[in-house]
Amino acid sequence: MDRARQLVGETLLYCFAFLLLTGAYLAYFYTPSGQLVPYAGAYEPLRGTMMTAAYESILTMSFEEPRALFARQFHTRVMMVLAVGAVVWALFGRVRYALAVLGLIAVAGAAGYGAADELVLVRLPIPVWYGLHLAAALAVLVTLVVSSRREAARQPRTLAFTALAAGLALLAVYVL
Repeated sequence: MDRARQLVGETLLYCFAFLLLTGAYLAYFYTPSGQLVPYAGAYEPLRGTMMTAAYESILTMSFEEPRALFARQFHTRVMMVLAVGAVVWALFGRVRYALAVLGLIAVAGAAGYGAADELVLVRLPIPVWYGLHLAAALAVLVTLVVSSRREAARQPRTLAFTALAAGLALLAVYVL
C-alpha cells in the first residue's frame, strides 16, 4: 500500500509538470489586464465588442494561435486529472497532503477563470486573479515536491518506478 501511495504521488507530480508546460505556453500569449479594448480578432460575430484585454487575448489565442486552443483544453484536462488523483491519493492514506493539493487546485482553478475575466462572483482586478492563480500553482508544486521527497526518503525510487509514474501520468491525461 505504501508503494501504491508513492506511485500516485509521483504520478501527480508528473501531471503537474504537464500543467506547468501548458501554463507556460499559454502565459506567453496571455495579457493580464482589465483595460477595455475592442475585439479585432478572427471571430467575426464579436468584432468591435468591448472586452477586457485579458479576455481578448484568450479569444485571440484560441482562434488564431496554432495549438493554443489545444493547450488550453489540455491544461484544463490535466487540472481535472490532478484533482481526481488527489482524491485517490487521499484514499491511499495521504489525506493531509491530498486535501491541501485538492484545496489549492480549487483555488488555482477559480483564479484561472477569474484571470480569464469569466468569474463574476467576486470583482477583483485581473492581475490579482492571475497572481492568485500563479501563487496557488506554486503552492501545489511545493506540496507535491515535499511529499514526494518524504516518500522517497522512506522508499527510494528506482528508474522503473519513475518510468511507471510518468507513463501513468501520460495515460491518465490521455484517457480523460
